[in-house]
Amino acid sequence: MQTSIPKGTRDFGPAEMSRRNYIFETIKSVFRLYGFQPIETPAMENLSTLLGKYGEEGDKLLFRILNSGDFLTNVPDDKFQERASGSFAPFISEKGLRYDLTVPFARFVVQHRNELVFPFRRFQVQTVWRADRPQKGRYREFYQCDADVIGSDSLLNEAELVQIIDQVFRRLNVRTVVKINNRKVLAGIAEILGQADRITDITVAIDKMDKIGLEKVKEELLQKGVSAAAIDKLQPILLLEGDTTQKLASLRSILAASEVGQKGIDELQTLFDYVATFDLNTEVELDLTLARGLNYYTGAIFEVKAKDMAIGSICGGGRYDDLTGIFGLPGVSGVGISFGAERIYDVLLHLDGFPKESLESTRALFVNFGKAEEAYILPVLYRLRNHGINAEIYPEADKMKKQMNYANRKEIPFVVLAGANEMQENKFTLKNMSSGEQQLVSSEELIKILSRHEVI
Repeated sequence: MQTSIPKGTRDFGPAEMSRRNYIFETIKSVFRLYGFQPIETPAMENLSTLLGKYGEEGDKLLFRILNSGDFLTNVPDDKFQERASGSFAPFISEKGLRYDLTVPFARFVVQHRNELVFPFRRFQVQTVWRADRPQKGRYREFYQCDADVIGSDSLLNEAELVQIIDQVFRRLNVRTVVKINNRKVLAGIAEILGQADRITDITVAIDKMDKIGLEKVKEELLQKGVSAAAIDKLQPILLLEGDTTQKLASLRSILAASEVGQKGIDELQTLFDYVATFDLNTEVELDLTLARGLNYYTGAIFEVKAKDMAIGSICGGGRYDDLTGIFGLPGVSGVGISFGAERIYDVLLHLDGFPKESLESTRALFVNFGKAEEAYILPVLYRLRNHGINAEIYPEADKMKKQMNYANRKEIPFVVLAGANEMQENKFTLKNMSSGEQQLVSSEELIKILSRHEVI
């Protein structure tokens, strides 16, 4: 039987894990700089927690877990007659794999509210699952790297999230653009179009404009029941030209009759005023086509694109005022962002942006010539590891060619040899595998050389 894994999932070998951990540690280190603390939540949640939080399309992408035991026992006979899976699904499945980290976080906050200090700044790096169609840059199992502030309405939180985005991609050396919009502005647009009750249809459609183009968006809106007159009024708004200041000024005029729209413009103005004081590498711009399909966003929304590779968003997020209210804790506002580790990996691979040598890889291999040499090497090997130097000894006194081949295949940069001559002089021969250069050194010199050698 041929072995395989489910479509949309992947195995990761040592080299890939080293690169992935480089991304994770870079992101985590920036999160810590801004006072965020780590949490974890279970891989599965009750479906009552997940359903209805992501919109109709999101609900369809939830992986559901069959109840234990004979899961068909509790299904009424009449449900089988309907021959529709949706009618008896609630009887056979009570749990699902998490779709993102934000809804479980909201549940966590409500459940642990008496233990937390608000505003609570958390980060979370874990796997999520979506029953999506696998394609380039889109997987069914993938990691998200989230940072959220909950329990504060201040737009300074949004501004700091922009700084975090800039810091992360500055460290990863990826050129990016941060696109910003506000759901209140989108609600205001729907209001002046006379389509306030179709805000979800409008946002889901226009969020696809980058992928399918304006004409297809208009077709989708017509199919959803948005009038042709409303679509004609929407088009020039989505295609507003000028810089951020000019777009905001135009919006103030266009949304003059919408109170919620004006509130959204005020929030955008405050956020862009903060951002103007920062020395950022990344570009930041207002994008009125940015909608983000998730229903729980209520204020600022973010999306980050890589400038040197077409791959979709590599980070996104926004403000959600109502999420904890769904779980019985109203009036607690939050804002957060999520870095897409899989896409960031693909971008760095495309740009050849990973470090040539990982902090996780072996720095030096001790060649094994026999038992006497082992006894000579092991105390020094122990000292190297105590100094934080990744090192190993070949486990058998095998042929020299085989041991050197092992070092080459693992891309170990240094090999240490200790034979009869070295032992007699109480020294070691250190070989640079890249240059071929060899030098005779003491154990102290060996530690100093391997310690000071920078990661390339």
